[in-house]
Amino acid sequence: MSPISPSDLLALHQLVVACGDYASQQSQQSFQVFEKGADDYVTTVDQLLDQKLLAGMQALFPTDGIITEENRATATQFQHGRGVGGDRTLWFVDPIDGTDDFIQGREHYAVMVGRVVGDRPQAGWIYAPVRQQLVWGGPGWGLFEQTGGGPSTPLIPKEPAFDPERAWSMVIGDKDERRFGTAIAQRFPTVRFLSLGSFGLKVLAVITGQAGVYIYLNGRVKLWDTTGPLALARAAGLVCCDLMGQPIRFTTPDVDPNTLIHQQPIVVGWPRYVEALRSPLGEIAAAIGLP
Repeated sequence: MSPISPSDLLALHQLVVACGDYASQQSQQSFQVFEKGADDYVTTVDQLLDQKLLAGMQALFPTDGIITEENRATATQFQHGRGVGGDRTLWFVDPIDGTDDFIQGREHYAVMVGRVVGDRPQAGWIYAPVRQQLVWGGPGWGLFEQTGGGPSTPLIPKEPAFDPERAWSMVIGDKDERRFGTAIAQRFPTVRFLSLGSFGLKVLAVITGQAGVYIYLNGRVKLWDTTGPLALARAAGLVCCDLMGQPIRFTTPDVDPNTLIHQQPIVVGWPRYVEALRSPLGEIAAAIGLP
């Protein structure tokens, strides 16, 4: 069952798609790029879409907390709403997930929205504007997709076969591949690495069977990156855990209340993959050291 009303769902879809399509149009135009931190960038397009999404979602869900990546003042709602034990519904919004890909004119970026109730992601939305694909859903609700403004259809998760003697795919970010890739390939000689810009699109690659597992060990990912994608992952039946097998948590102390950065390394994958790979990956991470 949908966690929001049909009218709110339609309005949210229209808002997310409009923002994504605007980003796609602006990717061919000139825009400004600013450095927020070490290897962390924001564009004037991110900032404009952040404002549009915040205003639109505040109008749709006036009693909920709306936290967006580019409006740091909204982050205080995490501490007031749930980070210290509250139960207010919170939404996390990433106006452009995969900003580096957007800046470079590549296709792997997305608009993302996630809804958390209590301490768990309940629903997520990912819109990839280049391929005009909207994916949404959540645990107890299901998974759905819409392409090019066409009808919505169920999204059927696809588990890839796992045979460690044959080639298999792992999604991994560029930074993690540079740090851990050689050791992982030595431990698992048949692995093939798949890299996409957006955290959300990486998770979708696992849901749709392009890879069996996604690992994120870089220690920089924040709640607006993870909430929507992990809601979709849970709906697909994937395991979302850290290297110790503990579930990914969305409350302090596993989330830094000031930066909203996850303190746990993240593994998202089909159960057979996670069972076979988690412990060896933990040994590799311990030997090399997490960032």
